[in-house]
Parts: sequence; C-alpha cells; structure tokens
Amino acid sequence: MNRVEEAGDAHRTPVLIVGGSLVGLSMSLFLGRLGVPHILVERHAGTSIHPRGRGNNVRTMEVFRTAGVEGRIHRAASVLADNHGILQTPTLVGDAGEWLFREIDPGGGLARFSPTAWCLCSQNDLEPVLLASARELGGDLRFATEMMSFEQDADGVTALVKSRETGEHTTIRADYLVAADGPRSPVRERLGIGQTGPGDLFHNVSVTFTSKDLADVVGDRRFIVCYLTNPEADGALLPVDNQRHWVFHAPWHPERGELLEEFTDERCADHIRRAVGAPGLDVTITGRAAWHAAERVAERYADGRVFLAGDSAHEMSPTGAFGSNTGIQDAHNLAWKLAAVLGGWAGPGLLASYDTERRPVAEATSARASTRSVEHSHPGYTPAEGAGKRGARGGILNVALGYRYPRGAVLGTDPASPVVPDALVLDGAPGSRAPHLWLERAGERISTLDLYERHPVLLSSADAGFAWHTAAKQVAKELNAPLDSHRIGHGAEADLVPEGDQDWARAHGVGEDGAVLVRPDGFVAWRSEHRTPDPLRTLREAVQAVLART
Repeated sequence: MNRVEEAGDAHRTPVLIVGGSLVGLSMSLFLGRLGVPHILVERHAGTSIHPRGRGNNVRTMEVFRTAGVEGRIHRAASVLADNHGILQTPTLVGDAGEWLFREIDPGGGLARFSPTAWCLCSQNDLEPVLLASARELGGDLRFATEMMSFEQDADGVTALVKSRETGEHTTIRADYLVAADGPRSPVRERLGIGQTGPGDLFHNVSVTFTSKDLADVVGDRRFIVCYLTNPEADGALLPVDNQRHWVFHAPWHPERGELLEEFTDERCADHIRRAVGAPGLDVTITGRAAWHAAERVAERYADGRVFLAGDSAHEMSPTGAFGSNTGIQDAHNLAWKLAAVLGGWAGPGLLASYDTERRPVAEATSARASTRSVEHSHPGYTPAEGAGKRGARGGILNVALGYRYPRGAVLGTDPASPVVPDALVLDGAPGSRAPHLWLERAGERISTLDLYERHPVLLSSADAGFAWHTAAKQVAKELNAPLDSHRIGHGAEADLVPEGDQDWARAHGVGEDGAVLVRPDGFVAWRSEHRTPDPLRTLREAVQAVLART
C-alpha cells in the first residue's frame, strides 16, 4: 500500500464513501438527509449506462420514501410502470409458455403492510436520481476519482485519492470509511476479510440491442423478465422501453474455456433470434457486458473504522433483485448509526450492531436468492444437487419486508429466533420493521413509517401515555439525545390521529398504557406492553442500552 500524505495536509470529512453506484449513492443520500458531511469517490466518470438491477422491493421503496425521493424514482421509472410478472416460455411466437407469476402484488394486499410498493426502475435511471438528490443535500461526490490507498488508526482513516482526469493526488482524513466498492472490493481485500458461501453460481453476458419488430412479437405481454428456454438458445429477455430497446442475458461458460470475445455481434444477434423464435427478427447489438452470479458473504462487515456495504459485503444471485436491495438497506442501517455516533448522542459501540444485524440478513437473503434461481431455472444456472433447499424458509415478501434483527441494537428479542420467519408478521415486536398505519397529523395524511428517519421515536397513547410522554422529554434532556415523542389517539392531547378504526396499540403489540421505541431506520428497538412503576427509569435504561450509552 502506498504511503499517504501527512494528515495535516488532508481534506477532512466525517465519512468517506468509496464507490458511487447504487449503494454508495444511497449512503450519500441518507447521510445528507441526516446532516452528516461526507465525501464520495467513484473511479468511473459517471453513473451506470447499462440497464440492469431494476427491481426495487417494497422495503427499499419505503426508505426512499422517507428520504424524499420516492416520487422522483417513480417518474424515472414511468416507462416500465405497467410491466409485471415473469414469463417462462420456449418461444415468444404464439401463446406458448407459462407465467411464473403475473403480478407482484395480486389483489393489492401489500397495502395492508406498507404505504408504498415495488418499483421497476433500472439502475441507469435510478442512479441519476440518487446522484442529483445527494448533491442537493450538500454531498461532495467526486467521480473519475480513485482511492489509491488508505490507512486507519484509533482516531480515523487517512486515504489517498487520485483524479483520473488530471492525475492530481489528494489526501482525505475521515472519521469513518464506508466501502461500497463492489464484489471485488479492494478495501475488503486490503483488510484481509474473507468470504463464506458457495462462490460462483453462473455467468452471463448482458447484451443491449434494438429491434423495431420485437414489440410486435411480444404483443401485450408486459413482463419484467422473460426466461426463454429453447435448449439451443436459452436466455433472459428484459424490456427497456417496451418498444425498441431491450436487454438479453445469454449464458456464458468460461469454465468450459468459452471466451468473452466469442460473443460477437453476429453470434449474439443469432442467439437472440433463435431464443425468441423469430428467425427474421431485426436485431442491432448496441453493447455487451459480462456479469457473474455468485453467493458470498463477507466474514465480517467492519474492521475498526472501516465498514463494508453492498456487493463488497455480499454477492447474491440476481433472481429476485435481492442483492441491490440488501445493499441499499445496509446503507440505511449504517447511516443513522454513523450520524448518532458522530453527533455524540450514541456511543461508538452502536456501530458494532451493523455487522450483528446486517450480516445474518445477507446470509439468509443470499440463500433465498439462490433458491429463487433454482425455482425459476435461471438460464445458465445448473445447480449442484440439493441446491435451493438451504434458503427455502419464507416467501419473497417475508425476505424483502419481514426479516428481523434477533440481535443488535434491540431489546427483548429472542437471539435464537430466525432472521426470516416462516410468515410475514409485522406486529411491533422488537427487531422487526415497525407496523404501517395511516395517521393524520395537522391535517396531513401520513404513514407511521414517515415518522422515522432522523431520531428515535417513542409512541404512546394520548389517553394513557402521559407518563411515557413526560419521561421521553426528560430522558432526551438527561442524555442530551434527540428523542421524539408522539401521542396517538382521538383526544385533545393527541398529535397523531389514527385513520378509521385502527388501533395503534394493538398493531404494535402493547396495551393502551404501553409504549414503543422505534429507531430512526424504522425498526422497533424496544417496547413495554404496559406502564411500569417508574416509566422514567425504564425508558432511560432502554434508550441507554439501544444507543450503547451504558
């Protein structure tokens, strides 16, 4: 590792983010929302130009909603707004094949659990939204800038970065470094952090192409992806605009000696025609990029003041788009903890919960992603015997929304309980994502989830929660920590009014005289089913424990 400049000559920042793809940009956005100054460096000159990573699940859209960019993302994704379901067929000519599923949310049942929904937005459309929003919040985002080396000590991290445009070297001194630098993470390698898991699963070449006639062959089948199963020319077809622009994932077998250079324009075009079942189809190849599906999880997510997030921490099979979503949610989990520690209202020990919470989620999710690839017979994937059974626990919504933190910055959990339960239950239990209810606040309709972003929040009843409300104010003063307190009900003391006949206490698993403490990331940290003899002491001890202040 090259020696860095003296710290006295360094640019100083609380957080340095290495990597400016989906996860790095999300980290910048979340830190910006929390008022944490930071610098992001990305070796590429701009955001992604390849249409990939399009499935943003409901939990990801919830955190983007809280961060104020949900509307922008939907506008960027409008061209694919009517695409739903996954089709599997040997040919697109005629009516052959079957739908693995037709709708992501059949019957609209997801509205019971969330104020938002899945959104199909390709990475090349999503990243510019995140970039613009992060810069509006004051983020210092430097593209065409590569980190050359870094060193850490007890007080921070010193990094040497280089402009790939001018060749100029700059030293950056940060309190913390977040590595979102991809599956071959130089930061992870430099730290000597190993990985667990089966490793490589399969390889594809992603081919972008135009065709003016393919839309007629597809007809009114508005799929997210179509798995084409002709054994002589299998692959996955994805629409970009449902009209002229498309992506095709062709199986690639480097383990058999097959070279990337063999995927010529002629070969790719012929493969696409045979896969679709239309020999005369007009196909113009516009680009290709190799990608590798793997299942790996880092052995630890932190080393001193350096943290791994996204693909640097975990690789997953692309089926189900679990990888990018898990990475974005890594960033959301870590951002508030960094903000709390840097703001002085949480102890440094809070940061240890990032690994404790997020690594088990990645392990469970990556196994489920591989299972999904087996279920969908993903082109190019020939699983080993017995593969696909390890991640069988829980349906896709359980994995996307119902995962829990049995250990970490939570109190009152069962450490031995599964990360992904067998059924989707969002009942206010500590370690789970807090329930969604519609409320009225000063004439505005909001979700309970809209309350959680910058500070911990205590919920109690307007009728029987005065003692908890008073205790929250006192705890915030004593600990010099932000703690928002909301009283829910229909009385004069209520600042939040439930919509219709919703019972907030029952939804959160407490009585009318109970209280619920929710973290800034929307996960329940602690709850008391009823009022205790000394609410002030009870709440103080809970907040101190969650924020590692003891």
